Amino acid sequence: MKILVIGDPHGDLDKIKKIPLKGVDLILLTGDLGKADLARKRHFENFERKKKGLVELEKDAESTEKIWNEIHYSTIKILKYLSRYAPVYTVLGNVGTDMIKSSVHRKEEERYNIKLPNLGEDIRKLKNVHIVRNRLRRINGLRVGFLEYFIDTNWVQDFKPGDYKKRLKKAKKETDKARKILRGFNNLDILLCHQPPYKVLDKVTNPAAPKFYQGKHAGSKVILDYIKKYQPRYVFCGHIHEAEGRKKIGKTEVYNLGLAGHKVINMD
Repeated sequence: MKILVIGDPHGDLDKIKKIPLKGVDLILLTGDLGKADLARKRHFENFERKKKGLVELEKDAESTEKIWNEIHYSTIKILKYLSRYAPVYTVLGNVGTDMIKSSVHRKEEERYNIKLPNLGEDIRKLKNVHIVRNRLRRINGLRVGFLEYFIDTNWVQDFKPGDYKKRLKKAKKETDKARKILRGFNNLDILLCHQPPYKVLDKVTNPAAPKFYQGKHAGSKVILDYIKKYQPRYVFCGHIHEAEGRKKIGKTEVYNLGLAGHKVINMD
C-alpha cells in the first residue's frame, strides 16, 4: 500500500497541488488543515498587548466572521482536492478544532447574531474524508493510531501563558487523557499526531513567534514517553513547521512534515 503523509496544510492549496498523488492508496494529514492567518495575527497582537499592560483586542462580529470564513473555506478546499485521489484520514490540530463542534458554532452565532459556516457538517458531507479523534484504526491491515492536538503540561510550564494556573489545570486533564489514549495504542505501524515529541524536531525558531518563545521546545513529553516505550514503526507530526525533518527514537522513525511537507511510504 502506497501511503502519502502530508504535514499541516494551513490552506496552502497551491503547495498541496505540487505533491504527486498518482497511485496513492491512502492520504494521512497531521492537522491544521485551514488557513489561519487572521486568527494567528489576532493571537500574537493580544500577546504583545498583554505584555505591555494594554487591554486585549476584543472579538466582534466582523472579526469573528472573517476568521471563521478563512479557516472554513480553505479547509474544505484542501479536503475536496485530496479526497479525489484517495481516502483521506486526518487528526485535529490546534487550528479550527473548536469550529467542528456544533455547540461552539451555535454559541458564536448567538453571541454575535451572525450566520457562520458549519465546518463539522460540511466535512461530514465530503466523501472519502475521515476525521479520527483519539482512536486506533485498522486500515488495510495496518494499525494506525490517531492522536489529536492537546496541551501537554510541559508546554504550559515552559511557555508560561497567561492565566497560568487555569491553563495548567486544563493541561493536566488533557495530558492525562492523552496518556490514557496512548496506552491503548499497542503495536502501531503508524502514530499520526499533531505536535512532535519533546526535544525532537520541536524547537521554536520562527522569527514571527514572540521572542519569549524562541529556542524553546514545544513538543510533548507524553508523546516522547510513549514512543520510547512502545516503539511504533513511524510517527508523523507537524505543528512546529520550522523544525521539519526526520529523526529516530530507538527503532521509531519520527517525521515532522512541517508546513505541507510530505512523505511517501510503502507498507504491506
